[in-house]
Amino acid sequence: MPLHAGIRNFVTGVFSTHTSGRRFLEIDLLRGAAILMMVLYHLLFDLSYFGIADVEVHTGFWKLFAMVTASLFIALAGLSLPISYARRKDRLTGRALWADYARRGGKIFLYGLLVTLATWLYLGDGFVVFGILHLIGFAIIVAPFFLRLGLWNLPVGAAFILAAVPLSGVNGPYWLLWLGIHPTAFYSVDYVPVIPWLGVALIGMAIGFWLYPEGERRFRIPEMNGRWAAELLALCGRHSLFIYLVHQPVILGLLMGLGLVA
Repeated sequence: MPLHAGIRNFVTGVFSTHTSGRRFLEIDLLRGAAILMMVLYHLLFDLSYFGIADVEVHTGFWKLFAMVTASLFIALAGLSLPISYARRKDRLTGRALWADYARRGGKIFLYGLLVTLATWLYLGDGFVVFGILHLIGFAIIVAPFFLRLGLWNLPVGAAFILAAVPLSGVNGPYWLLWLGIHPTAFYSVDYVPVIPWLGVALIGMAIGFWLYPEGERRFRIPEMNGRWAAELLALCGRHSLFIYLVHQPVILGLLMGLGLVA
């Protein structure tokens, strides 16, 4: 049996992505693409940070690549919220609904705090204070307020993004970092504040209400079963949080193993 056929059969048999009533394959595929784009960017960032390769990751193409990656990741998190809401609203209301989203968002935010601790211990200067996991956790916690707006999240999200323009020249104390206001000398390797990035999540939420009314897909997609590359990509999408948490330690371990980082 050819090697590629063996890989295909393994992936198909063990990690089949046949769409169930609980997941949508296209969302897993997009999330898988986003997490792999993030892994690629962080690999290049590490090569640049440690002086291993001359890659300019802070300007030009790779900066745009990073912005697109983060936007896709956050928008997909927002898009998923109306779907989960449609499946919860009949059995959870009022305080119970808020508590459920607070629990789910708090878990993601806690992972963000673990990233903060790890980068503080390893990097020191430039450690992650309010990164992408903090932002997604925050967006989930406040989701019940915005979910009632439905498609109106589109202009509200745009307003959050546009609010970053007047804030771009405003400096302030560290306790406003989460909002998008920071001291002049502030630097972080991953900074994703509420303004403008919550706006991206809200636009994703509006798209979710439009494409998945009442949690059901309003369009058709081609059948993907048997296409091992798509199935592997969807697998990455289903486990994107795990990949996000472990990919940097894995990259650093490989670089150390190759003797490129002390």
